[in-house]
Amino acid sequence: MARVYNFSAGPATLPEPVLEQAQAELLSWHDTGVSVLEMSHRGEHFTDIAEQLEADFRELLSVPHDYQVLFLQGGATAQFSLIPQNLLGDKAKACYVNTGFWSEKAIEYAGYHCQVVVSASSVASGFQSIPDTAGWFIDREAAYLHYTANETINGVEFFNIPDSAGLPLVSDMSSNILTQELDISRFGMIYAGAQKNMGPSGVTVVVANGELLAKADAKLAPLFNYAEQARHKSLLNTPPTFNWYLTGLVLQWTKSQGGVAAFARRSADKAARLYQVIDQSSLYINSVNRDCRSRMNIPFTLAESALEACFLEQAEANGLVGLKGHRLAGGLRASLYNAMPEQGVKALVEFMAEFERVH
Repeated sequence: MARVYNFSAGPATLPEPVLEQAQAELLSWHDTGVSVLEMSHRGEHFTDIAEQLEADFRELLSVPHDYQVLFLQGGATAQFSLIPQNLLGDKAKACYVNTGFWSEKAIEYAGYHCQVVVSASSVASGFQSIPDTAGWFIDREAAYLHYTANETINGVEFFNIPDSAGLPLVSDMSSNILTQELDISRFGMIYAGAQKNMGPSGVTVVVANGELLAKADAKLAPLFNYAEQARHKSLLNTPPTFNWYLTGLVLQWTKSQGGVAAFARRSADKAARLYQVIDQSSLYINSVNRDCRSRMNIPFTLAESALEACFLEQAEANGLVGLKGHRLAGGLRASLYNAMPEQGVKALVEFMAEFERVH
């Protein structure tokens, strides 16, 4: 079978060595005669998997000891509601920065629980930019400031940690976690769905300052209470055990490839290669401001939109799949997460050059 490169925005491509290891261990994990799919989440073997998963994550992102690491369910979307319920404390307001579709969704869900102050918005630019931080309005009476580090649909990414004016800083890092080194101590909380750079769908990582978790609504059910989840090591109920295992394999692979620093360099190189083709082209268009173009998700359109169906058909015939744009945005999109090899980007840019030459 010819090599296929999957540019899907998520669930996204996984490292081949991880899939091969999971395949080899499927029937018997570490010669136990038991599949991870069959293990008790309270048993000794799965406890080893869970402890290694957390240890590797902490190592990769240098998570301080006073921060809790949780592995939860519901995706980032569930956290949109759980964050205000856990972090508001005695406050009635929270600040949000609006830079695209997922920011808007976070704002919508937070609105069920508190007054949302939109500190800045790039809606006027069609979400093609990040608002100048000098103009942000941060309400000092708010419980926290939230921003989305990378917008998968709009293709906008923050490259610097914004100043939160003393408020706990909260960030959705679902699509660029493990692609840049972070000073976690500057955040009150970060969170990320695994299905971009960390593993399969079904696992969401929450990293939060321990003191911040004490603010949870007392009426919040334990399953939705971050502090309770921390006390129970994210095992209040049966977790998606196989997904935890796969996420752990991806983290081990990430370490073997040089860790976050190595992937920061690779991400920049892969994105630069694709943007160069787009910028030198008269057929391909990316309208995002160059100072905030995403390294992870590169949306583009064709000057002749009627050619998009042909582009997708021929790309797939050449082993390049998952390039259709989001259903709300249309156009095309290439997602270049950590598991996308440089050979995949090379194959894509060569195809794009040839498609433009022909058309």
